[in-house]
Amino acid sequence: MDVRRSFDILANQLEKFPKSDALAAKIDGQYMPLSTQQVQEQTDLVSLGLLSLGLKKDDKVAIISMNRPEWLLADFGIAQIGATSVPMYPSITVEDYKYIFTDAGVRAVFVADEKLYEKVKEATAGLDIPPQNVFTFDKVAGARHFSELLALGKQGKVADLVSLKAAVQPDDLLTLIYTSGTTGNPKGVMLSHDNLLSNCRSSSAAVPVGANDKALSFLPLCHIFERMVTYLYMIHGVSIYYAESMETIADNLREVHPSIFTTVPRLLEKVYDRIVAKGHEQTGIKHKLFFWALDLGLKYDTQKDQGFLYNTELALANKLIFNKWREALGGSLRCIVSGGGALQPRLARVFWAAGIRVMEGYGLTETSPVIAVNGYEAKDNMIGAVGPLIENMEVKIAADGEILTKSASVMKGYYNKPELTAEAIDQDGWFHTGDIGEFVNGRFLKITDRKKEMFKTSGGKYIAPQVIENKMKEDPLIEQMMVVGADQKFPGALIIPAFDELKKWATKHGVTATTNEELVKDEKVLHLYHDLTLQYNKSFAQWEQVKKIVLLPEQWTVETGEMTPTMKVKRKIITENNKAVIEGLYK
Repeated sequence: MDVRRSFDILANQLEKFPKSDALAAKIDGQYMPLSTQQVQEQTDLVSLGLLSLGLKKDDKVAIISMNRPEWLLADFGIAQIGATSVPMYPSITVEDYKYIFTDAGVRAVFVADEKLYEKVKEATAGLDIPPQNVFTFDKVAGARHFSELLALGKQGKVADLVSLKAAVQPDDLLTLIYTSGTTGNPKGVMLSHDNLLSNCRSSSAAVPVGANDKALSFLPLCHIFERMVTYLYMIHGVSIYYAESMETIADNLREVHPSIFTTVPRLLEKVYDRIVAKGHEQTGIKHKLFFWALDLGLKYDTQKDQGFLYNTELALANKLIFNKWREALGGSLRCIVSGGGALQPRLARVFWAAGIRVMEGYGLTETSPVIAVNGYEAKDNMIGAVGPLIENMEVKIAADGEILTKSASVMKGYYNKPELTAEAIDQDGWFHTGDIGEFVNGRFLKITDRKKEMFKTSGGKYIAPQVIENKMKEDPLIEQMMVVGADQKFPGALIIPAFDELKKWATKHGVTATTNEELVKDEKVLHLYHDLTLQYNKSFAQWEQVKKIVLLPEQWTVETGEMTPTMKVKRKIITENNKAVIEGLYK
C-alpha cells in the first residue's frame, strides 16, 4: 500500500495489520478500543458530515482538544475531503483563538469540552463561523455533539468519497499549524500531506516498535511532534492508547504497559525528580544502594564500554534498583522518544543505565518535524547530541553556526506571510532553523543555542543563555531560570526555585520562612543559591559566568503568558514583566 496522503494510513493499516485496538481511550474507568475498521468507518462519517454542512476542498477546520480518538477521526475526516485541519492548543487565550480563526479563515470547529466550548463561543462572536458548524466531543448543553455530525454522515454515501479522496494530491495542504513563538502573533505553518509523510518515511528506520506493541500518547496532538509520531505508529501497526490527563500518566503507564511513549524534557525531569525524592525517603542500606545505583547511572555513556567492573556493578544495580523504575513505567517500556527542547544529558545517562533507552531528537514545526534523532542502538545514540540525520535529510552549518536544512519535509511556507517565508527559506531552498549547532564525530548533530536568543555583553562577548540555563537546571533546587544581560557588563539570572525541594532543605537547615515570598528573601536561602551559582560557573568561560541572581516567588506558566505551550520561556515577556528587577541587577 502506497501511503501518499495522510488518510492512506488507515487503508494501509487495514490491509497490512488490522487492529482490534487501533486507538483506545478510557471511558467510565475502562479502556475502550476502536478497531482499524471502526476508525475508517467513523472517519468516513466525519467526511460525509462535513460535506453535508457545505464544507469543501481547501476549507479550514479547527481542532481544539486534548488527545482522544475523536481528534484523529476529525483529522482524517477533514483530510479525506481535501480540507485543511487547523489544530490548536487547548491552553491558549481567547484572543489567540480569535486571531487564528480570522487569519486562517476557519469555517468549522471541533472542540473537546464545555470549558473550551465557552472559549470558542467567545472567540467566534462576530466571526463568519456558523454556530451549527461547532461540534463538541463531550456532551455540552446547547452545543452540537460529535454524534450529530456522524448522524449527518450516515445520510450520505461512502461511494461519494471515492472521487474526493482521489482528487487529494500529496502536495495539497494537509494542515495549518500556528506556532506560538516567543514573540508576536503566531505564524501559520503550511504543511502538505507529503511534508508529513516524507518525514514518516525518512524516520521509519529509527522506529523500534511494530504491530505487537502499544504506545501511550499524552503530548498534545496539536503539536507536530506527537502528530507525526502518531502517523508513524499507525503506519507500523502500533496500537495507540491515550492517557486520561497529564496527572494520570503514572497510573496509565501501569495499566497500558506501553513499549514506547514520546515526551518533552520537562516531563522526564519531573519523573526523575520524583524517583530521586523517593530515594531520599529511604533509610539505611536502601538509601545507600539507591544512590550507589544512581551514581553508576550518571556515569553511563552509550559511546563507551566502561569495562568489566562497571558493567558488573550496573547489572547488579539493574536487579536491585532499576528494575523498580521499569515497573513504575509499566514494565514493558523499551524506549522513550524525547523532543521539543534540550534534554539534560544526566537524564539520558540514568535512563539508559536503567535499561530504558532515550532517543532524543530534533526538529521544528517547519520541518514536519524531525531533522535528526538518536537511535535505539547505543552505537547510533550520543548523549548530549540530537543524533544522526534521518534519511533523505540535508543539513549544513552556515558561517555563523546556524543549522540550515533542505528536504521534502520542509514546509510550503507561512500562511499569508510571503515575506516571512522568504526570510526563512532562501533562494537555494535551505530552511534557516534559527538554531546554532555543530557535527560531533562527523555524524551526530549537536545544538548549542538558539541564534535569536544569543546576546552580546557590553564587552562584545556572545552569551548562549540556553547552555547556561540547561546546565544549572540540572540542580534539583532550580525549577526555572532565565539568563539576562544583553548589552550589560556581565550575565545575570532570574531563578525560580523548585519550592518543594527548597522547603525540605529549609526544614533541615532551620529556616523559619514558609511561603514562597518569604523563602526567596531569606538570607540562608540567598546564600544557598549564590553558592550553587558559583559552583555551576566553574563549567563556563569567565565572560559566561552568572555574576548576580534574583530569586522569584512565582512560576512562569502558559496561563501567565510567560511560557509557550511547549514550555519554552518567552524571553521578551519575562523581561518586560521583570524590568525593574533586571535593572536592579546592574545598578
